[in-house]
Amino acid sequence: MLEGVTFQNSGAWNLHPLMSEDLIIRNVTVKNPEYSHNGDGLDIESCKNFIVEDCVFDVGDDAICIKSGKDEEGRKRGMPTQNGIIRNNLVYKGHGGVVVGSEMSGGTKNIFIENCLFIGTDKGLRFKSARGRGGVVEKIYARNVQMRNIDQEAVFFDMHYAVTFATDGVRKIDTTFGEGTPVFRDMEFENIVCDGAKKGIFVRGLPEAAIQNIRIKNTTLITDIGAELILADGIVLDHVKFESKQKDPVVLVHNSKNIEINKPVYPTDTKLFLKVSGGNNIKVDQTLVNTGEVAKW
Repeated sequence: MLEGVTFQNSGAWNLHPLMSEDLIIRNVTVKNPEYSHNGDGLDIESCKNFIVEDCVFDVGDDAICIKSGKDEEGRKRGMPTQNGIIRNNLVYKGHGGVVVGSEMSGGTKNIFIENCLFIGTDKGLRFKSARGRGGVVEKIYARNVQMRNIDQEAVFFDMHYAVTFATDGVRKIDTTFGEGTPVFRDMEFENIVCDGAKKGIFVRGLPEAAIQNIRIKNTTLITDIGAELILADGIVLDHVKFESKQKDPVVLVHNSKNIEINKPVYPTDTKLFLKVSGGNNIKVDQTLVNTGEVAKW
């Protein structure tokens, strides 16, 4: 257990529990300069049964990050980070408030996030990986997360985080589905409120591995851009209120399928709510138009 202490000014990652069980981090403050490259706050790697609560982070890279090994080494270790609770934490600066990846090759599952506040982070809830990583990230549940003045995306999924090069400097791309293909699936986010961000929701999978079965419900996004869903399968936006400056479109869907948007709320001056470019089985149900007051569902 770590409780009631301050850690600051590390050379790289600040706290890094590795292959640990029954871990408690409570009422801890972690500080790194905003300019510190790889100055993560807390990286929980290949750990089981953990709680992170009532902590404050103000760092130069990802604040609370879930990892499980990189590429072949992580897959060979085969120790997922699992059974974790992250609650009642405050994050100021950081590349992400709560982050999974990109070194998640051993997998991540059964993570519960609630009652966290992010103020001024680059991204809010951030999931990142790339070809070659492998690993399955699944069964993530987040609720009652508030964000203010987010620089980039509030909810972010991206399978294009890193580029792999051969020793001769030529880029290698293996587009077949195999052990090096990362998988993001089966997650639910509820009661997310973001007051200020460049983009509300960004999802970008791979042609061989779409990001699957993500549900976001009862959420309010006050952002420049509403949502972009690219190479996704089974995304549900349920009672999401979009207050976006860009209104043509508010939601962009590209090369995706099985997208369901239930009772979205958006301003009356919206020119085009949904634009679809490629994909199939896209459903919008019972659209609501809101004049600016908070919708009651």
